[in-house]
Amino acid sequence: MKQVGCCSKFLESSKPYFAMISLQFGYAGMNIITKVSLNRGMSHYVLVVYRHAFATAVIAPFAFIFERKAQPKITFSIFMQLFVLALLGPVIDQNFYYAGLKYTSPTFSCAMSNMLPAMTFVMAAIFRMEKIDVKKVRCQAKIVGTLVTVAGAMLMTLYKGPIMEMFWSKNIHPHNSSTSDTTGSTDKDWFKGSILLIFATLAWASLFVLQTNALKTYKNHQLTLTSLVCFIGTLQAIAVTFVMEHKPSAWSIGWDMNLLAAAYAGIVTSSISYYVQGMVIKKKGPVFATAFSPLMMIIVAIMGSFILAEKIFLGGVVGSILIVIGLYSVLWGKHKEKMELEFDDEIPEPVKNVQGNGNSMAVMDDIEANEVELEKAAANKQLPTTVAISIPMPEFATKASQEPKA
Repeated sequence: MKQVGCCSKFLESSKPYFAMISLQFGYAGMNIITKVSLNRGMSHYVLVVYRHAFATAVIAPFAFIFERKAQPKITFSIFMQLFVLALLGPVIDQNFYYAGLKYTSPTFSCAMSNMLPAMTFVMAAIFRMEKIDVKKVRCQAKIVGTLVTVAGAMLMTLYKGPIMEMFWSKNIHPHNSSTSDTTGSTDKDWFKGSILLIFATLAWASLFVLQTNALKTYKNHQLTLTSLVCFIGTLQAIAVTFVMEHKPSAWSIGWDMNLLAAAYAGIVTSSISYYVQGMVIKKKGPVFATAFSPLMMIIVAIMGSFILAEKIFLGGVVGSILIVIGLYSVLWGKHKEKMELEFDDEIPEPVKNVQGNGNSMAVMDDIEANEVELEKAAANKQLPTTVAISIPMPEFATKASQEPKA
């Protein structure tokens, strides 16, 4: 029985790890399938429309079933928040990301996405949602991590370097292969794709910052919030596609890779992943969930070498290492900050007041001074009725000052 109990506890504690690892495989599959679809000529504007149409169709029924009660009223200010969220996420972020993916490679795109925590930290600091105290180690870690992440992204953008041949891909694409690189584009297109990916990550970070206010309204209706954002984003994406794509044939989609890419991205990475990631964040916190991001880059690199014969360059490898180091530096700083906040919440209020008004030595001096007054009053048999103490005392100090009165 003990062995069964230990196995059940192990499986229960391992669920968040298995969930996040499985989620990274899901994201990696989305990058590979989407890259194949874009290489076959599918418009990324149309792909965004179909992706969020699938996501809305999947999420909306669950939102209606589980969250139809006590729905928040949609005022003009709330509608504008939803409109901006949809514009940043489904429209700007996804279109720029897919365009950058088309010009570069899945591994490169995943590596650039790891800039998200650093960019979110910078934007939160600009809008004064993040307090910065350079004297504290956790703030120094976040600042240094942000700088290292930006340096890694700039290195990946400006420097390719020689091809890094992986041991598992030697028989797939030999050195003397006459085929072009996986992006099928020039260095100019690679640079353009890097800039697009940076803008996509910036829009994603802005989405996280602005979503903070929206979650205050939809605190208990997260599925509803996601459904509304996806629905409004679908309408916005349709308008953008009508402006950018003038050929009616661009909308055609059949039982092929294009349909698979749209359905997979909408169902897996916009629906299932939302639920799984939300449950993990609720149980383990956002730091735990974000820490698995580099795993997706490794999975995509291996899968890209097998499926797409993707070549990995030295600049991408070095830049990816710098981005991962910066990522974990920022996450470590956020983790320490969260621990400090939880520790402050557990400190009793009298002790907080003592720490806020002065150090403990000053408190002890006041206690000793009052004890001397008590002794003098007892000697003169003129005990005062009250004793004033200017600084609040913790519980352990009050007992020391309460002596028998003469």
